Amino acid sequence: MDDPLRLENQVCFALVTAARNVVSIYRPVLEPLGLTHPQYLVMLALWERAPRSLSALAGELAMEPATLSPLVKRLEAQGRVRRTRRADDERVLDIDLTEDGRALREHALAVPAQIMKRVGIDESALVALRDGLAPFARRFDPAS
Repeated sequence: MDDPLRLENQVCFALVTAARNVVSIYRPVLEPLGLTHPQYLVMLALWERAPRSLSALAGELAMEPATLSPLVKRLEAQGRVRRTRRADDERVLDIDLTEDGRALREHALAVPAQIMKRVGIDESALVALRDGLAPFARRFDPAS
């Protein structure tokens, strides 16, 4: 590394630039599904396991519940999810898929292949990239 403080040598710069670009790469692929990138992430988590509480979903997505709540409300307005309070503890808000939300999964199955095609990488390169980002994706204790 010729200069450790050059902007182009910074992992943080590469990651933040890539994150912005990822959203723009996904946008035209998700538009026909009626989803934004954050809504797509919510649906992915719910397709894996639903119902689940808003707080559990927020934890899985590394989001604050206050940030997630408006996303879930928009998905509910679209008829894709249902929000219900638990009978045994009304403080807990459960999020579940509707039939339309479950059916949307079939259409979403084409998304990964479309993204790989747009970026020009194959599945093994995508897996290597994801695995290489794992140390940066886990939560860190700010005190450490």
